[in-house]
Order: sequence, then structure tokens, then C-alpha cells
Amino acid sequence: MEQSQLVNLVEQMTLEEKIGQFTQITGDFYSDKAEERTGPMSQLGLNDDQIMNVGTVLGVVGASECKRIQKNYMEHNRLHIPTLFMGDVIHGYETIFPIPLGLASSWDTEAFRRMAEVSAEEASVSGLSVVFSPMVDLVRDPRWGRVMESTGEDPYLNGRLASAMVKGYQGEPGDLSTQFNKVAACVKHFAAYGAATGGRDYNTVDMSEQRLRDVYLRGYEAAIEAGARLVMTSFNSIGGVPATGNLHLMQDILRSEFGFDGVLISDFGAVKELIAHGVAEDETQAADLSIHAGVDIEMMTLCYMHTLVGLISSGTVSESIVDESVLRILELKNELGLFEHPFRGADEDREKTVVFSAEHREIARRTAAESIVMLRNDDSLLPLDAERSIAVLGPGAQSPDVLGAWSWRGRTDAAVTLLQGLQELAADGEDEGRRPSVVTTQERCDYFVPTKSVVSESIELAKQSDVVVLALGELSTMSGEASSRSNIRLPKGQVELFEAIHEVNPHIVVVLFNGRPLDLHDIDGAEAILEAWYPGTEGGAAIADVLFGAVNPSAKITMSFPESVGQIPIYYDEDNTGRPYEVAPNEKYVSKYLDVSNYAAFPFGFGLSFSHFTYDSLVSSSNSFSATEPVTVSVNVTNDSNVDGTEIVQLYIRDLVGEVVRPVKQLKGFKRVALAAGESRRIEFSLTEEDVRYVHLDCTMRSDPGDFLVSVGGNSRDLLDPLHLHLD
Repeated sequence: MEQSQLVNLVEQMTLEEKIGQFTQITGDFYSDKAEERTGPMSQLGLNDDQIMNVGTVLGVVGASECKRIQKNYMEHNRLHIPTLFMGDVIHGYETIFPIPLGLASSWDTEAFRRMAEVSAEEASVSGLSVVFSPMVDLVRDPRWGRVMESTGEDPYLNGRLASAMVKGYQGEPGDLSTQFNKVAACVKHFAAYGAATGGRDYNTVDMSEQRLRDVYLRGYEAAIEAGARLVMTSFNSIGGVPATGNLHLMQDILRSEFGFDGVLISDFGAVKELIAHGVAEDETQAADLSIHAGVDIEMMTLCYMHTLVGLISSGTVSESIVDESVLRILELKNELGLFEHPFRGADEDREKTVVFSAEHREIARRTAAESIVMLRNDDSLLPLDAERSIAVLGPGAQSPDVLGAWSWRGRTDAAVTLLQGLQELAADGEDEGRRPSVVTTQERCDYFVPTKSVVSESIELAKQSDVVVLALGELSTMSGEASSRSNIRLPKGQVELFEAIHEVNPHIVVVLFNGRPLDLHDIDGAEAILEAWYPGTEGGAAIADVLFGAVNPSAKITMSFPESVGQIPIYYDEDNTGRPYEVAPNEKYVSKYLDVSNYAAFPFGFGLSFSHFTYDSLVSSSNSFSATEPVTVSVNVTNDSNVDGTEIVQLYIRDLVGEVVRPVKQLKGFKRVALAAGESRRIEFSLTEEDVRYVHLDCTMRSDPGDFLVSVGGNSRDLLDPLHLHLD
């Protein structure tokens, strides 16, 4: 449909029809079963006419149901405007990939793009046209449950990965109109949701605008620059104003500065929650604040529908504002091709072959293996010898709870458990005499209080086995939305099980299933630790691939693991202080704790491999760089082991003097480098003036001429002696 036709369509709409486009409700309202409709209808007070004018639908499942609803909707909608189906597809539709925090550990933009492409194909053939992803909230407090949906603590990496996801979901510019295996991406949650005070979900965010812009907004901006067609507001207040009614945040920054011209949608119930926040007296004031902030779609509350007519009649809200919002919604529907193809990609026959296909599961398996971080491997316990006997124990050993809290359509009944993965790999061994013996307990182990019989049997199996693979961690319900934790240690029952097993067999490989960095000092005695996160549908198979060396681990964490919860928030790119700890850690009057170091137990960018990599000969092409002349920084990286492997080479800078205190180090480049055993390679990075820009006190982004330290290494802690470079 041409733009002029969309404008004409807006002119034909009644005010009530326009307001209907602003409202999003769940698919329950469109059920063909009376009992499933009447409850939600009466609860929200909607009638059939209003339902057939509601512009978007949340959470409908399946091609057949989406087509049925769309057909009925368009038959009853006066202007035959199609509705739009949206859903929570975060890291997979039915084929579930590792949680984003896990997938981020791959540092692989192509892996993110592939995940989004698979997700888009499965979601679109099932009837969805919009997915609520990527989440690009920067996170520095692992107590917050939703760190599992984020990609970590670093603004640069978050931006790179967010951009890759948007392009995977949406394809190239113009693809949404013609390639119906693509979906529109919705960036969330704008803004700074991940900085909630105390790590408590939905809580207040309080920071300077300089910090907001310099650190927290960069990921959203990268996703918008990549072309994301929707943005979702966050639940939190910021600068004393809830995001959903924050005129400065949504209009001045998002619309004017970032140039976002797409659809702005509230999070679930967030418009009406302005009343609970205490900035709106009632629904009328909540609608007034939100519509002026530029919120186009109100999710699952009816403040707009109940009050906008009155607000317009009184002159409080101009109908031109309403028309602008309606046009944005219609433009999105038009961009998705819905006016000509209201069913879009929904196809029951293709759905049967595309969704959860063998091809997609294989991609998920490879991606999961690439996301598993080896945190420890004392005495080279891993990879496991195929001739060793293995006891697979602990609450995660037989549990299908490997998908994570936000796998809306994920099938736990078809997920590969750790035990299944190890058993299948053992059964596939070519040499009968070298197949590992894998045993486990008859009774499944509880996550919190293992029964005496499970503990007893676990101890006996540990005694009889060469190695124990002990699967510990969190239930998926212990992380995710509304799942903040003040204590991020392993549950007491798991620690006691670990200690009991360790007494009889110290050769323990701990495999962690969790949605956040944990305080792991209770399992210091483990010889090896694999951080598997919630690895997704093929998780057990991927872990088995790593345990037995079919895959050499290459992943590195993107969020620091604290030594103690008392260090939180802890992150690698902290600001320097006037009494820096690094200069004199044993002095009393420096910025430090008395009972624990300032350092993370496992720092940002850390991860081990079966290979061993060394760095040397860090040089630059010049001692200076400028706005017109970048500098090339190169380093020699060697795989000095007899195992082929992949290293994630990381470039860090430090701005020595700035108008605003600068971080002690900042990531500015990374490369995944595959090196054969014994191979050396020269790795080059280009450092530009744009790379060292930051937000100044006047909130402008620019660089300061001066001196910089530049270094390279395998993580944020272990770096070569830096080069001194000057920005002219």
C-alpha cells in the first residue's frame, strides 16, 4: 500500500477505531470457545466491537489459530485493517538456543544472527510478525533475574550483538515486505532497566544523564541503527519519571536524537502502572503522560481506550498526536506486507516441517557448544577419557529444565538432558572398548534438599567411578523476570552434596545450569567447572560434546562472576578513583574492602580452552592517531598446544585524562581466531578516533586529544603491557 493510501486510511477512521489500534490484548479474547472469551472480556470490560478494532494481539500460538483469528477479525473490521500478532521469542521459538547471556559468551555475531534467523523462520511460519527481542539492557548486578536475557556488562559488545540479532530477525532493508520468513524486531527495555537499584526487578533506576548516555543507551542505539522497527518501554523510573511516561527519554532522546521512527510499545501493563508509580492520579492522567511521551501501543491495559476520547474532547490531547501514532502502526503493518498478505508467513503445512526441524536442532547444538564456558580445568581433567567410568550426579543430571525461564514455546519433553547427551555420545562410540561407562542415581536429585537416599547412592556411585560429573545450579524459575535473588550462592543442599561427594572422589567436573553469574566459592574444590547456562533444546548433547572433547571450548563470560555478593555491582570497566586499589592493594587508605579483594573471581572476557594460547609482540603502526588517520594495533597469538582451538582476542583501551573520569579499561575490539595446533598468527585491530569518543558533561559525544593505553589479551584481566598512543 502506498503512503498516500495509509494517510487516507487514517482519515477514514473514527476516533474509536484509531484508539483501537493503540491497544494490545491476548489471543484469549479471540478464542472460538465461549468460556475462554467471556472471562477476559468481562475482566477488562471489552465488547465484541472493541475487540474487532484492537490493533495487535499478544501470545497467539500456531499458524492455524493466527489465520482463523485474522480471517474473523478482517471480516468484522469496518475498514478491513489486519491485526498484528506479536510474541515473546527471546532465544528461540520452539528450537531453543542458549539464553542470551550464554549465547553472548560465544562472542560470535554470526551465531547471534543465525539464532535470530532460525527464530524468525519458526515464528513467522507459525503466524507471528513481531518478536520482543533483542533485550539490550546493560547488566552489572547478577542479583537481577533478567540478566539471563541480556548479553552482559559491556556497552561495546552489547551493541555489536544487538545489531546482529536485529539483522537476523529482519534481514536486509525491505525484506520484511517480501520475505515472510522474517519478523520485525522489538528492542527492549528502553531504558536502563538493567540498572535497577539493588538488583530488584521493577525497581528505581537512579544515575546521571552522562552515565545513562555513555554506558546504558549505546546498545539501544546500535539496535535502532540496525533498523529495529519497534522499541518497548521499560518498567522502571529513571530521573524520577517512569519510562513509559518519560517525555525526555522517549521524545527528546529516542525520537529526536536517535531518529527512531518506528512503533513504541509499552511493556505489559506499564501505562496503567504510572498510577502505582505515583505520577498519575488515574487512567486519564496515565494516558495523557504516555501518549505525549509517544507510546503508540498500550499492552494489556485500557487507559487509552477508556480516556483518550475525553482527553481529545477537552483539548488536553491533540488528535494530530493520535493520527501520528496510528500512522506509525499502519506503516508497520504495511511494511510487514499485511494489507496485501494478511496471513503473511503463517502456513500450517510448512509449520510441520520448519518448526523444531532436525536442521534447526543441529544449529542449536553447535551454538550451545560454542556458548559453554570452561571456568576451571585443574590437572587437565577435561576432556574426559573415553575409558573412564563416569557418575553423572546432582539435580541437573536428569533434569529437562535446560531451556531457561523465557522459552515461551520451548518443549522440555523434547529437550536433551545432560544424562541423555552423555549416554547418546557413549553409545555412538566407534570402539566398543573405549566407550565410557555412564551411571546415575535411580531417583532424581532435588535442587534444594536432596533426599538421604539420593545422597547415599550418589556417594556410592562416586566411590565406584573415576570421575564425577556433578550438575548443579538454579531451577529456571530462580532467574528471569520477577526472580531477583539477594543470595547468589548455590543452594545449601547442593553444597552439602558436593562436599559429601568430594570426600570420596575429588575428581569432580561441576556443570552449572543457571541464568546469572553465581558466587561459586562453595565449590572451590572442583577440579573442573563448565558454565553451561541454560543451553537450550540440545543442551545435554552440546555439553557432552565439550566434556569428551568433540568440541574444544572457546566461550568467554560477558558478565563478571563475583568473589562475594558484597562486591556487587562488579564489572571490569569501573571508573578510576583518587585512591586506586590497583596501585597499592595492601595500603589501608585506598578504595577497597577489608575482607575481600576488589577483583572478580572470574573476570569479564575469561574462559579456558583445551588449547593454550600465548600473546606477544604487541605493536602499533604509529604512536599517534587522529580523526582522519586511524592506527593499526597488532599482536602475535600462538596456539602452543597440540589441540586445534579458537581464541577470542580482545582489545582494550584506557583514556588517561578526560573531562569526565574514564574507566580503567574499555573493550574496543574483539576477534574470534581459529588456530591449528602450533600455529601463530598476526592479529590486527584498527583503532579510530570514533572508538575513543565518550559522552561529556554537556551530553555531547566527542573525544579528547591526549594519551591512551592500548592492550590486547585473552580476557579483561590478563593483558600484555600496554602501548602508549596519542590522539592528536
